[in-house]
Amino acid sequence: MYRDRLTEMHGTPNGLVFEIYYPILAVIGVPANLAVVVILPRGRCGLSRCITFYLVSMAATDLLVIITSVILNRIAGIFFPFTFLSITPICSLRLALIYAVIDSSAWLTVAFTFDRFVAISYQKLRTKYCTEKKATQIIATVTILSCLKNVCLYFTYEPLYIINNVPWFCSIKLIFYTSTAWAAFDLFHCILTPCLPFTLILLLNALTVRHILVTSKIRKRLRAQSNSKKQSDPEMEKRKKSIVLLFAVSGSFILLYFLFFVTFIYVRIANVAYFSGFNFSESTFMLEEYGYMLQLLSSCINPFIYAGTQSQFRAELKNSAKYPLNLIAALFKWRKQ
Repeated sequence: MYRDRLTEMHGTPNGLVFEIYYPILAVIGVPANLAVVVILPRGRCGLSRCITFYLVSMAATDLLVIITSVILNRIAGIFFPFTFLSITPICSLRLALIYAVIDSSAWLTVAFTFDRFVAISYQKLRTKYCTEKKATQIIATVTILSCLKNVCLYFTYEPLYIINNVPWFCSIKLIFYTSTAWAAFDLFHCILTPCLPFTLILLLNALTVRHILVTSKIRKRLRAQSNSKKQSDPEMEKRKKSIVLLFAVSGSFILLYFLFFVTFIYVRIANVAYFSGFNFSESTFMLEEYGYMLQLLSSCINPFIYAGTQSQFRAELKNSAKYPLNLIAALFKWRKQ
C-alpha cells in the first residue's frame, strides 16, 4: 500500500534520486500523453478507428496516472508535505483514485493486447470484435469496474496524526491486517493488479507469436509452390505495423512491470514487510521503490513507442510542434506590416 513517507526522504542520497526522477517524469509524461490525445483522434496516422480508440484511452489514463500518482502524490509528498492534499479525507480519496487509474491503465493495455491478438489470429472473429462500438464498450467497462473496485480502499485509511483537530496523512487501519474479509479483499486486489494483467499480456503475446510463426511458414510454403520468384507478401506487410505496435506496447508493459511483479511475489512468498521504519538501506524497501518508479515510467513510454514505430504519427507530431512557431512568426510579420 502507498503511504506518505516521502517527507522523510530529504537529506538522503536516495531521497535526492526521487526528488529528481519524479519531476522529470511529470515534465515528460504530461505533454507526451497530451500529444497522443490531441493527435490520434484526427485520424491522420493510418490507424484503424478501433486501434485509435484504445490508444487514446490508454494515453488519457496514463495522463491521469502521471497527474494523480506522480504529481499529486509523489511530487506533492516530497516538496509540499503539509498541504490540503495531506488532510486524511482528501488523502484517502487521492490514494483510492491512484489505484483506480493504475488499474484502468493496466487493464486497458490487456484489452488492447487481446484486441490485436484477435485481429491477428482470428480473421472471422475480427469483423465482429475489432470494431469501434466494441472498443468503446470495453473501454467504458474497464474504467467503471476499476473505479468500483477501488472505492473500498477509501475506507481502509485513518489519520496518522491529528493536529488542532485536523486529521493529517493516511495510515492503514489495524482491522485491515486482522480482518479475514479485508485480507481476502487485499489478496483479490493484488491478484487483479498486477498479477493477472502481467500474466495475460505475457500469454497473449506468446500465443500471437506462435500464430505468426505458423502462419508465416504456411504462407511461405504456398507462395513457393505457386511462384518460385521471391516476392514480398502484401498481407504480411499490411499487418507488420500492427504487429510491431502490439509487441512494442505490450512488451514495454511487461518489462516495466516486471520488477513490481517480482516484488509482489517475493513479499508474499517470503512473508516480509514491504518497508520497515522507512530504512532506505533495506533491500526490500528499495526493491519496492524501484518497482514503483518503473511502473510509473510505463505511463509515459507509449507516446515514444508511437513516434518510433508510426511514421505518420511522427509527421503529425512535427506539424503540431511547428504550429505555435508558425503562429508566432505570423504575429511578428503582422506587427511589422
